[in-house]
Amino acid sequence: MDATLLADAGLAAVALAVGLLIGTVGVGGVLLIAFLALSGSWSIHQAAATALVTFFFAGLLGTWLYQRRGSIVWHIAAPVCVGALGFGYLGAEAAARIDSRLLTIFIALVIVGAGIHVLAPQRAQARWRSGRGWREQLLLGTVGAASGLGSGLSGAGGAVFSVPSMMILRYVPLAAVATSQVLQIVAAISGSIGNLRHGFIDWRAAALITAFELAGVMLGVRLAHAASAAALRRLAGALCIASGGLLLARSL
Repeated sequence: MDATLLADAGLAAVALAVGLLIGTVGVGGVLLIAFLALSGSWSIHQAAATALVTFFFAGLLGTWLYQRRGSIVWHIAAPVCVGALGFGYLGAEAAARIDSRLLTIFIALVIVGAGIHVLAPQRAQARWRSGRGWREQLLLGTVGAASGLGSGLSGAGGAVFSVPSMMILRYVPLAAVATSQVLQIVAAISGSIGNLRHGFIDWRAAALITAFELAGVMLGVRLAHAASAAALRRLAGALCIASGGLLLARSL
């Protein structure tokens, strides 16, 4: 088989798996960055920027599918997205100026941290936060700002920061994952504006990734509302820790 076709087939398979995890547990996009960076033909800046732009389309589809099921709580999702608006751009601008090795170490640690969070047992809360009131809205806006900044820096869609934060702050897990779908749209737009200026995005690869990523998201959303989502959480956590650890080892 032609080397280019083989590489495209591998990229398509990874994109499909990433879309599945994005739709199911929110956290999954970071695995795409790890795969691109570990393939050897991508710089960490190109990997992060190309992955991020695909999350715009994954976020659009995920938002529509979650909204159809009534899972998006808009008074929770809106302040998170508003907070992320400008900070994704700032993160991407900062990433463009960071040494490749340091950026790789940061992204690897983010990936490993995401895996640890996903593997941690979910505890039932006696009382979930409502997201109502100005203090709650300010808190959610802060989560969005931190997630947008982290997204722009790492190329992740924002979910890797927002989902763990919202669950630690005692927001309903399904609402946190649903919010992350909307956040992907905002974070991808905000961060990609900066990446466009620096020419980091590989548009051919982005188109291929997006097509298979969307197919995965469609299946993932179905699984997110089913009992089988637990097994995918464990798989996502293990993959994040393994790939993040490998990326970290290569950068040290």
